[in-house]
Formats: sequence, structure tokens, C-alpha cells
Amino acid sequence: MAAEEAVRAQAETVRRLKQDKADPDEIAKEVTKLLEMKAQLGADEGKQKFVLKTPKGTRDFGPKEMAIRERAFKAIISCFKRHGAEVIDTPVFELKETLTGKYGEDSKLIYDLKDQGGELLSLRYDLTVPFARYLAMNKITNIKRYHIAKVYRRDNPAMTRGRYREFYQCDFDIAGQFDPMIPDAECLKIVHEILNDLQLGDFVIKVNDRRILDGMFAVCGVPDSKFRTICSSVDKLDKMPWEEVRSEMVGEKGLSPEAADRIGEYVQLHGGLDLIERLLQDPKLSQNKLAKEGLGDMKLLFEYLTLFGITGKISFDLSLARGLDYYTGVIFEAVLLQQENEHVEEPVSVGSVAGGGRYDGLVGMFDPKGRKVPCVGVSIGIERIFSILEQRLEASEEKVRTTETQVLVASAQKKLLEERLKLISELWDAGIKAEMLYKKNPKLLNQLQYCEDTGIPLVAIVGEQELKDGVVKLRIVATREEVSVPRESLVEEIRIRTSQC
Repeated sequence: MAAEEAVRAQAETVRRLKQDKADPDEIAKEVTKLLEMKAQLGADEGKQKFVLKTPKGTRDFGPKEMAIRERAFKAIISCFKRHGAEVIDTPVFELKETLTGKYGEDSKLIYDLKDQGGELLSLRYDLTVPFARYLAMNKITNIKRYHIAKVYRRDNPAMTRGRYREFYQCDFDIAGQFDPMIPDAECLKIVHEILNDLQLGDFVIKVNDRRILDGMFAVCGVPDSKFRTICSSVDKLDKMPWEEVRSEMVGEKGLSPEAADRIGEYVQLHGGLDLIERLLQDPKLSQNKLAKEGLGDMKLLFEYLTLFGITGKISFDLSLARGLDYYTGVIFEAVLLQQENEHVEEPVSVGSVAGGGRYDGLVGMFDPKGRKVPCVGVSIGIERIFSILEQRLEASEEKVRTTETQVLVASAQKKLLEERLKLISELWDAGIKAEMLYKKNPKLLNQLQYCEDTGIPLVAIVGEQELKDGVVKLRIVATREEVSVPRESLVEEIRIRTSQC
């Protein structure tokens, strides 16, 4: 406040001098002084206003969070590799025109960048469109790939529910001309395997087909021009009750109340093979070519899923729409039914944790000759999965190891730094994960305490007697048992003992 008062006083001095038509040099001197005072005040204000924080919709991940994330990534990547996938990567930004018109109403969430060097660019919104561009550009017609990378959405996210502006996606896709529903069934099997492996609790994988949806819209009296916009309304049924979705269709999107009511009769149906058989006999749907094709493929899909033994977790659900414009056939979404947590009275649902489908026309949109490459893929909602794993770990109070160190190299007496350095170098060269404290003469107790705190399972202790005898004392931290190991056998002994951890 004192600084602001001083600036006001100086401004008054300048005003008075000008009014009195004082010497121009004197006025210039006082004006300079006023400008300097204002600049200083602005700098001080800037210091006060600056807040150290991450941008909205982003977060930092400390060692504990990263340890949890790495575990989940490891399980997912091992599943993708088990199914024979190769890995690719693409740039974090694409030409704006590559992304435009591929995401329906969600296109407004694309992050546009400033024109740099004559190219209009946008941050990638997902990994599917860049994959399609990659296939078309490199004339690839057959590949099974996975891609794990960050994507960006200009959203107002609910971070507590694992929604961000910057987040990872884990995608698995099969591109190529194959017999119907075999790759699609494998994608669903992958989702089932991953969710089982991560032990997230009970889940259901909802499946539908864009052709069934489009056929349903046609027989319900939705004009062709409104298919996509009505589809995005239906896609909200997992978050909003039917009455609100109906009101959006009629009030905001101009659909007739009769058409909306007919849609309502269908989108509240879900089941398995019995429902598919019933709809194949439906007097309206069975007359629609698209719906009939979709229902035929859905029946085949369920036959394959029965052979995989996973139909207990699959639900044919006519309310599933998935709002993205590029889907052409089967679509699916995995939803957690509850979050297992003894400390929470009500089960918490975090909604969708995986989604995907068939997109046979997307590659052709990039190919100069419009050549199509049929594709089907799945994206694992890894951020939501992380938020569940983090909450669960917090509730269990389980200690998380943030390093993979196998052994701490320690000394029992003073003046043994050189010996510790020699031994740790031998261990590193042999591929052993080893640490030591960065002190010349650390106390043995401090070294042992460090192992307790960080979860290091073994301590290799060098002392004067051990050096004379050509051995190293190996201490097992958990049991406090100590054994003397010949120096030349130490590496093998550490490997054996840490393989049992």
C-alpha cells in the first residue's frame, strides 16, 4: 500500500508541475521518476500474483504414483505383446486438417497451436486418427500394433474421476482385411484379460454396432441428416437419465417426440444372444438392411466370445453409441460396476475404463485414391485405472517401493569408501541394481535404516576382516540374518536371493 501511495503522490507532483508550466527538464525528470516507480510497483505485483502450480487439468506424478503407473503399464504391454502386437509412435502434434472432422461434436475439444513456419497444427486428440494417417501415408494394409502415449483435450475435466486435459492412452489395433468378427472378438478378449489382470473389481463390457444404431434411427423416423447428432445424444445415456436425453433430442435437436419415444423403446434394451435373436425377428429392424447386417455380425461375435469363455462379462446394449464419427461397425465400452473399497460406504463407479470399435473408413479418408483399410481397435482408459489403483493403495496403507534396488553396498568401519566404490562398480558392471550412501564414513545404523525406509532387501557389508578373508557379509534386511559370501560368488548369491523377493 505504501508503494501505491508513493506512486499517487509522484503522479500528483507531475500534474502540478505541468499545471504550473514548470521547467520542461524538471517535468521530464519527475515523469521518469514516476515511470520507474510504476515499473517497480508492477514487478512487485507480479511477484505476489505468481502461483506455483500445474496448469488446469494436469498433474505431477511423484515416485510413488509412477511406481503404480509402471506396474499397470507393464501388465497392459505384456497383454498387447502376448497377442502379437508391434509398437509404433507418432508426433505429439499433427496438421490441423488431419484431425478436423473426425471427432463429431468433440472436435471443439482439439487444442489448436499458433501458426509456426506456415503450418497450422493441433495437439493430437487421440491415437486412432494419427494411426490411420500413418497407415495411409506408408501404404500399410496389414498390421497389429499398440501405441502408448499422451493425448490432449481442451476440456473442463473432473480430475478426481481420472479425467485430465493431458493424459495417456493405451491403444491396440488390428488393421487389415480379415474374416468378420475374428479381430473384433480378440479386442474384447484383450479388454477382459487386462481388467482381470489389474483386479479392478467387477466390470461389464457393453457392445453394440453402429449399423444397428443407424438402422434403428431409420426405422424410428430420424432424418439421415440428424443420425450423428442424435447418436451423440444417445451416447449420454450412461451419464443422464432417458428423460433428459429425450428432452435434448426433441428440444435442442429438433427431433419429433414420436421418433424420440420409438428410440426410447430400443435403447433401454440389453442382453445377450437371446436379445440378438429377438431383434432379428423384430418386424421393423429385420426389414432394415444395415440393422440386419449389424445383428448378423453381432450374433457371430457372441459365438466367438462364447468360445473365448467371456460372455459372462459381455452385454449387448442398444444404448451404447460412442460419439466419435469414425466408427462404422462394432463398438464397445468396458464399465466398472463398482470400486472395491472397504473405507467407502457407497460403491464408487468411475464409469468407462476402456472403449473402442471398428472404423473401416478412416484410413480411406487420408488415402489419395480413397483405398480403405478395415480396422478395429481398443483404447484402455489408463488414467481412470490409475486413479482407482491409487485410491485403493491409499486405503490399504500398503508401502510402495519406488526403486528396484537389489542391494545396498555398506561399510562397517571408517575409511572404506574406496572399497565400497570398487565393490559397487563390480555389481553395476554385472547388471546388479545397487546403491550406496554418498558419505565417506556413514554409520552402519544409518545405512541399515536407509534399507528399511526404501525397501532394499539386501545389504553387502565390507569391513577390514571381510577384505582380509576375501568375503562380503550379506545381510537379509527382513530377517536380519547375515551370511559370509566369497567375493567371486556375490553376484550369483544376490541374483538368487532377489529372485525370491
